[in-house]
Amino acid sequence: MSGFSAEWLALREPHDLRARNPVVLDAVTTALEGLSPLRIVDLACGTGSTMRALGPYLPAGQSWKLIDNDLGLLARAKATPLATSATVTAVLLDLNRDLEAALDGPVDLVATSALLDLVAEAWLDRFAVEIAVRGIPLYAALSYDGRIGFTPSDPLDAAITAAVNAHQRTDKGFGPALGPAATPFALARFKALGYTIVHGLSDWVMGPGDHDMQTELLAGWASAAHEIGTLSRADTNAWLARRRKSVAAGQSSLQVGHVDFFAAPRTTR
Repeated sequence: MSGFSAEWLALREPHDLRARNPVVLDAVTTALEGLSPLRIVDLACGTGSTMRALGPYLPAGQSWKLIDNDLGLLARAKATPLATSATVTAVLLDLNRDLEAALDGPVDLVATSALLDLVAEAWLDRFAVEIAVRGIPLYAALSYDGRIGFTPSDPLDAAITAAVNAHQRTDKGFGPALGPAATPFALARFKALGYTIVHGLSDWVMGPGDHDMQTELLAGWASAAHEIGTLSRADTNAWLARRRKSVAAGQSSLQVGHVDFFAAPRTTR
């Protein structure tokens, strides 16, 4: 499940690529070195950003199964040209209903980006168990962890951040989402299932030149705060106006906290 527009995914992709943790990426590539064919399942693939980010680091002979619930995004993902020899199969699936089907067949790696903070605890527990039963490694990137840093500061920043984090915990199609608690839950669950973990921060860091991304994020956060209703509409609108003014003046920077991790079973293929 992605639930995001192609335009938003295109806007965030360069920030995602820059943010991906190199230590975690190295752990993934080291674990898969020499495997051929290399069979990868990409859950909630969107337009294929994980494949574009990870593919160049992996051995040739890759076989990608791209899974999403949006036919338009799948079509864009399948059209992605890859530098290495690869086959790409696009599969329309509802991950809430058909998770097990997504993982069926021989799989060397499950990958996903910006998904785990959107799912419920019960779904993530089910996911971890299904991965572990099959003995598959998991590369999970860009899970939001609740941290937002604003420069310059504003008196309402903390209240907006709290509202955003409350909104992150609302139902995104899998039940009440874990939001910022997703990565700690996932790490603990995979460790309990006997996996070894490599993890690290993958924060978005946006400077004054990242005008479009900052503008989109600020509008989204204001909308989330409106929906949560812990701030008055007047206060939220005033905060957004001040923030937009800083962006337009080239004085605004944002940092948004994310975490990447690679979970590997103690014995792999």
